[in-house]
Amino acid sequence: MEQKTAKLKNDFSKGPMWKCIVAQAIPLTLAQLIHLLYNVVDRIYIGHMGDGSGIALTGVGLAFPIITLIMAFTALFGMGGVPLFSMARGANEPEKAEKILGTSFALLVVSSVILTAVSYIFCRPILFLFGASEASYVYAEEYLRIYLIGTFFSMITTGLNGYINAQGFPKVGMLTIVLGAVTNIVLDPIFIFGWNMGVAGAALATIISQALSAIWVLYFLMSKKAIIRLKKSQMKIDRSITKGISKLGTANFIMQGTNFLVQVACNSTLQKFGGDVYVGIMTVINSIRQIFSLPLTGVITGAQPVISFNYGAKQNDRVKAGIRFNTLVGSVYTMIAWALVLIFPKFLFSVFSDDRQMIELGIGALRIYFFGYVFMAFQSAGQSTFQALGDARHAIFFSLLRKAVIVVPLTLVLPAVGFGVNGVFLAEPISNALGGLVCYITMRMTVYKKL
Repeated sequence: MEQKTAKLKNDFSKGPMWKCIVAQAIPLTLAQLIHLLYNVVDRIYIGHMGDGSGIALTGVGLAFPIITLIMAFTALFGMGGVPLFSMARGANEPEKAEKILGTSFALLVVSSVILTAVSYIFCRPILFLFGASEASYVYAEEYLRIYLIGTFFSMITTGLNGYINAQGFPKVGMLTIVLGAVTNIVLDPIFIFGWNMGVAGAALATIISQALSAIWVLYFLMSKKAIIRLKKSQMKIDRSITKGISKLGTANFIMQGTNFLVQVACNSTLQKFGGDVYVGIMTVINSIRQIFSLPLTGVITGAQPVISFNYGAKQNDRVKAGIRFNTLVGSVYTMIAWALVLIFPKFLFSVFSDDRQMIELGIGALRIYFFGYVFMAFQSAGQSTFQALGDARHAIFFSLLRKAVIVVPLTLVLPAVGFGVNGVFLAEPISNALGGLVCYITMRMTVYKKL
């Protein structure tokens, strides 16, 4: 009876689309805001450790590409199955949905073991390839050696939490993140300052937090409260389902994978043209970008299962309404975010570092990086629509276009032709404008014709 009531309550084909999306987006945005604290709080504490905090922040920044690569595989095998899962729910195929969930879990477990082993074995050469110096490598290696222990927990938490949200339980999904983030916030100052563990303490606090979140996710999905449960009998890799998950998940993988390429290109180029201080500046800018992208990501993430459900239920007018809502809200929000960066750059930068040189050099870089931020709304609306409707071909293409085809080449070329370090920061707004507009226009021309 409880499951039947939940199914009726979480029927995304009922009520105004904007209300369905907002109902999903608000708790998801709060969850992502809290989730961001996993890493952002670490950076804030590390950036204010006192002498040497600048180089320590640079070292943690060098670990980001490896963490991003882990998230790319999480997106491939975890989030890649969520649209298929939502479509199966919309088409009233619960057994198929169970198989998708079980296969996704098995793929996440296997990939987490492989990634942990490879990262440990090649840690030193990878970090120097990413732009480490002898000074910054010490901090990067100290952070990663501990952080990698929690790879399994991290992938399970992020990869499976989407299946909770896709069943219409965004508040439960939010609690997944709240549990871990609160633990991280409490443990960070104790480990970093109280026990004088520095960056190692930040990493230890993070993996303990991720472990608690992973336990919560597994507990809920295996309980009777879930509409579609994670069953032991389905925890195996089904080839046909894996093919479907990988096809859709490739877009997510490339989105994260291209972030990995951009981070490597930025760090290595900044190390060459500006040194450790500019790698640290990019670490701060990435942190600020992550904060400002949260509301936009929350709306997009909240809209995806709603749009997928209605697409599976052949409610095309509701799908169009969801796309319009995403575009409008995203455009207004990104304009506000851009204005805040222009008005308060010093305040935003000083939150993450008290290094005077880093702040002075970073203000100009921050303004360049966020120029034309409004175009991100069009990229997000177009990209998420392709994913929600299962259009893997277009989703993959536009993931590659903006970052692999535009950002990475510009990051490598602009500094070499006279722009110096500013060329690295200039590559982002150029890619936002070109990639965002082309993605959105193509989505309108293709998706609306299909609908």
